[in-house]
Amino acid sequence: MRKPFASSPALAEWLVLGALVLFKIALQYLLVDDSYDLHRDEYLHLDQANHLAAGYLSVPPFTSWVAFLIKALGNTKFWVQFFPALFGALTLVTGWWTVHELGGGWYAKLLAVFGLLFSSLLRVNMLFQPNSVDVLAWTLVFYLLIKYVHHQQSRDLLWLGAVVGFGLLNKYNLAFLLLGLLPALALTKHRPMFTKPALYAAVGLAFLIVLPNVWWQWSNGWPVIHHMQELDATQLVNVDRFAFWQDQLLFFFGSLFLIGAAFVGFVLYAPLKHYRFIGLAYLFTMLLFTYLRAKNYYAIGLYPVLLCAGAVYWEHLFSQSWKRFTRPLWMAVNLLLFLPVIKVVFPVLSPQEIHANAAPFKDLNLLKWEDGKDHDLPQDFADMLGWRELTSDVEKAFALVPVKERANTLLICDNYGQAGAVNFYKAKHLPAAVSFNADYIFWYPTELRVQNIVLVKELGEAPLREEEKPMVQSVTVIDSITTPFARERGATVYLLKGISPILTQQLVAHAQVRKKEWRQ
Repeated sequence: MRKPFASSPALAEWLVLGALVLFKIALQYLLVDDSYDLHRDEYLHLDQANHLAAGYLSVPPFTSWVAFLIKALGNTKFWVQFFPALFGALTLVTGWWTVHELGGGWYAKLLAVFGLLFSSLLRVNMLFQPNSVDVLAWTLVFYLLIKYVHHQQSRDLLWLGAVVGFGLLNKYNLAFLLLGLLPALALTKHRPMFTKPALYAAVGLAFLIVLPNVWWQWSNGWPVIHHMQELDATQLVNVDRFAFWQDQLLFFFGSLFLIGAAFVGFVLYAPLKHYRFIGLAYLFTMLLFTYLRAKNYYAIGLYPVLLCAGAVYWEHLFSQSWKRFTRPLWMAVNLLLFLPVIKVVFPVLSPQEIHANAAPFKDLNLLKWEDGKDHDLPQDFADMLGWRELTSDVEKAFALVPVKERANTLLICDNYGQAGAVNFYKAKHLPAAVSFNADYIFWYPTELRVQNIVLVKELGEAPLREEEKPMVQSVTVIDSITTPFARERGATVYLLKGISPILTQQLVAHAQVRKKEWRQ
């Protein structure tokens, strides 16, 4: 017999949940030392607020909407950190609601939320990227399916359609969960769901929400296909399938007992047998990810619902006799396992402190970058340094341009991180920096009559090729990034004056070629 559906949350529960939400948001700020700037990827997403569109080369448009809100709020680091923290907090709330729908009590709710709180989600929610919303969307999908199973109300399916629509507008990764859910539902007693008109109304709603992005992809030659091909050729081909499964153990390693309990509960515990489709969805989605050599973090969204189901079963197992007194221990296990890794997983130490105490980082192989070599800092941390200095050097170069020529001065950066950082920190009177990298190829000012160029080149890169030198009257070295341990250290800012119209035409032609590379 299935456990009766629990009553609505009382005021005390809302107060506790509210306190956990505030703690979660505050914790996200405490886990980043003030010596760090934003991450290079964040600058690109923030710059999308200045170029609102129905789609981008890098991501669907949802992140740009949040970036636009951040811009309206002042474009400060506080708000950049706030929104991923908020989405992470909403994931905790959804987990609490999910346990409630599964019939769990106070202990199960707290156990699940602790599992979500002290986990890899703290790292995911540290950066302004689509991943925080992606995990929230996966968790909401499972929650709404569970709720529909309970109440058989069409509105839950319509809400599901809305979540899927906006989830796909955030990150296409959600499509893999949908592909895993289809056979999972079809193979269980919930297959009559496919005969419900409300389900197809939900599909229609999701399609309408996603349609503007589909139109953008179609009108721009389906760059998502090029992106996936490039990703497969340069990154996914190197993914080790066995390592992919090994890595799954790390994301919620303090709560592995709950994940295991979920699968046992789906088989043995009557109230959870009704939700076996969750376990099957996990299996089918993970098999799909394994076949496609997906990156390990693509699957993180599968785990919150498993923690919730596992917490409900764990509450049942430890509800009687002497076992009740061990309940606090299980809540402490997660925290005790998590505390020792905080200083190596999160940038809570300054770069100087990490360099002086590098052994723990090296032991965990965290100093190895994508070039296969060990460096002074983890790559993600090095990607959070030097950006303010770079912007200051660009401003120094622009100040040397005669006032009457500034409207015809172009700021070109080697990569999207440089361009995004300059646009985030620069003074308002500077023109927007561009690049021939990522989404910036769509934002190149093709009509500009260029007289001068402020140029940012990575370490070891010459400012001009031999054939370009006759097209520039003078080249002045302004400065290089000297911030210790920065990945961009050595990147140099140049001022190129007296640009030939021929070079201007070549730059425009290069931007057009880069655009065509993304079209099918």
